[in-house]
Amino acid sequence: MANLTSDNLCMTFTNPQTGAAVEALKDVNFTLKKGEILSVLGPSGCGKTTLLNIIAGFINPTSGKIALGDNEITGPGVERGMVFQQGALFEWLPVSKNVDFGLRMKKTPKKEAAAQVEKWLDTVGLQGFGDTPTYQLSGGMQQRVALARCLVNDPDVILMDEPLGALDALTREKMQSLVLDLWKETGKTIMIITHSVEEALLLGERLFVMAPRPGRLHKEYRLPFAEMGLTQSLRDVKKDPYFSEVREEILTMIWNMEEEIMGRV
Repeated sequence: MANLTSDNLCMTFTNPQTGAAVEALKDVNFTLKKGEILSVLGPSGCGKTTLLNIIAGFINPTSGKIALGDNEITGPGVERGMVFQQGALFEWLPVSKNVDFGLRMKKTPKKEAAAQVEKWLDTVGLQGFGDTPTYQLSGGMQQRVALARCLVNDPDVILMDEPLGALDALTREKMQSLVLDLWKETGKTIMIITHSVEEALLLGERLFVMAPRPGRLHKEYRLPFAEMGLTQSLRDVKKDPYFSEVREEILTMIWNMEEEIMGRV
């Protein structure tokens, strides 16, 4: 595994009909060390998902670059895995066929692929569900399938775009604990985009707050809560006085940004 580095990253979108330009990202610089877990927050339209899509290789920046180790990212690659908000699963296929999709594309021997699928289904708590049609699963279980599908390909970096946003509160808390357990167990580098301040605090040993358009890094936090969540219940972590202090600080920060945005309209 290698460090993920953003060097003066900029992204401008141009409307093909009107020619109007929208500066989505400007001079984004950071280094995410291998094995770190990072959460990214910010007001709507600040470029969080654009940044994630550039790292995934779905779009190329206007200027600057993203690199994983010595390799500049210019397109999708197996060393980066993506977990989407809605899972992006093949709901008509059974769970096992969703999880082993990447392995089949790589023509992994069937016996080896089956063993990997069983391993990761067990890891995400879906042992015995391999033959279940995916459409029969709850939203939380489908996100577990999406995680297993990502992990079975053994990426260096796992990218998550609001992966838990559509879940009910109890399921979301269970999935947050699962993400932390997977982070510790696998040693993967993980980057999570979320709109939930609490979730960002719980899941990010590093946390970026992005400023409104053009998106840029406004403030970085280094936090103890992800490590605490490995040995304590997340509800107990939320009761920590420092957790409440940082949550209120960030909520106020983002609220003020939203007010500034509304004042421009």
